Amino acid sequence: MSFLVDTDICSAYLRGNNPVTTRFVQYGGRIGISAITAAELFAWSLRSKAPAGRISELRQLLRIVQLIEVDGAVAERWGAVRAGQLDGGHQTPRIDLLIAATALVHGFSLVTHNTKDYSSIAGLTLVDWLTP
Repeated sequence: MSFLVDTDICSAYLRGNNPVTTRFVQYGGRIGISAITAAELFAWSLRSKAPAGRISELRQLLRIVQLIEVDGAVAERWGAVRAGQLDGGHQTPRIDLLIAATALVHGFSLVTHNTKDYSSIAGLTLVDWLTP
């Protein structure tokens, strides 16, 4: 696997964004999502105003990607990055930092359009499938 796909990219896929869909096909079998991203997508899909088919589309998405759990190694990396950021006066939102720590532990490139929140994390490779 090469890519850990962030929540914003998954939502673009679920909304039918053609360039993102093409990337999912192109990199099929090499795409994972964090359990944190899955939780965010479930909240988004289960909202009262969400389209009726969104939850089934999400479940279908979860069948074509690998779900990556948050485990002890991710927790330790999160702690190390967070400590460094606190000491350096930077702060990545905690949810985003869990996703970044997951990518770092597993050696994945993080696919996101939200590069601003991740740009200060050393060693993290960012890819944006929404910017040509």
